[in-house]
Amino acid sequence: MRATEAMEKLRFHLPERLRVSGFWGRLWAMIVKEFLQLRRDRLTFATMIAIPIIQMTLFGYAINTNPRDLPTVVLARDQGPLTRAILTSLVNTGYFDIDETVRTSAALEHRIRSGTALFGIEIPADFERDVRRGDRPAILVIADASDPTATGNAIAALQGVISSALKRELRGPDVSLKRELHGPDVALDSGNSPFELRVHRRYNPEGSTNLNIVPGLLGIILTMTMMMYTALAVTREIERGTMENLLSMPIRPVEIMLGKILPFVLVGFAQMALILVAAYTLFDVPILGSVWLLVVLTTLFALANLAMGYTISTFATNQLQAIQMTFFVFLPNILLSGFMFPFRGMPDWAQWIGEVLPLTHFLRIVRGIMLKGNGLADMELDVFALALFSGAIMALALLRFRTTLD
Repeated sequence: MRATEAMEKLRFHLPERLRVSGFWGRLWAMIVKEFLQLRRDRLTFATMIAIPIIQMTLFGYAINTNPRDLPTVVLARDQGPLTRAILTSLVNTGYFDIDETVRTSAALEHRIRSGTALFGIEIPADFERDVRRGDRPAILVIADASDPTATGNAIAALQGVISSALKRELRGPDVSLKRELHGPDVALDSGNSPFELRVHRRYNPEGSTNLNIVPGLLGIILTMTMMMYTALAVTREIERGTMENLLSMPIRPVEIMLGKILPFVLVGFAQMALILVAAYTLFDVPILGSVWLLVVLTTLFALANLAMGYTISTFATNQLQAIQMTFFVFLPNILLSGFMFPFRGMPDWAQWIGEVLPLTHFLRIVRGIMLKGNGLADMELDVFALALFSGAIMALALLRFRTTLD
């Protein structure tokens, strides 16, 4: 009876030209009511519009499964013309961006382990002299294959580097020398090159997707559960009116926030243990680094997401809005962090956004510890970025909570 009266009242307040009686009148009244509700719930309406726009933008412009200009570090012990020709051929493939030259093998290894370079090129001393003598010296190419999607096409492109370098440099006397060594009908291709490329696929030589996906699932699951459940837990208190009772007690805002967050840290520990045991026993994912370091940094990451969920709860007025806002934050994390698509394949503006997200740095940390055996020194930049984000978002959550109380 009340519903009928409400619709009749709504229909009565419609302009005269829009009033319709009977079935179509009641249907029209319901449609208008839903639009009025949607207009009042601006957050839901904004989410409905923004999420498709974000998805189209990211999938259309940011996502690229064939990354190019991959960061490459070079250790060149020979500076001859053939060395320069080979490096130029690498750059011309479009897959390699030689952004640094190092002087020691230790520096090259550090760049690969830290993830700041995906490829390392080492050219031996007296390389060109050995080529002219017919000794077939070897060029070492080290590839960080922990993400096989990011490096697979670049490794395949290496086959064309030899012929490109040979066509440019091995002419005249070099061609005569090559024919003396291999016969008059020899062709300048990779099959009879006077040097060889040795490719070492580090950390995932077989290109198994399990070694890349399973460690990343730890970050994805913690991001989704920690953020969502914290946002819902606080919003639920507000909806039920129990937050007012809580605020009437002699307890400070920071104590309320920590009291809400810390129980979920224990839940995060349980999730982490479950994922790591499953990764090791079911998917044969190794844990080469320190488990305790992984636990400490995972705790820091969980705190960052819990604080993010707490911040969301200070904006949301009900649990539905909390879920919508959580998904709104979660979507860029899963698309721009390097979990689903190669991070280096995205344009610069998308990488800048990704560097702000805590999941981006945590994925590098967890893959570095589990697959590379990294220590704290190999991940200092990512650890610093994660700690900075955690401190900033916790301060914002506390500030927003104080403002909400006022």
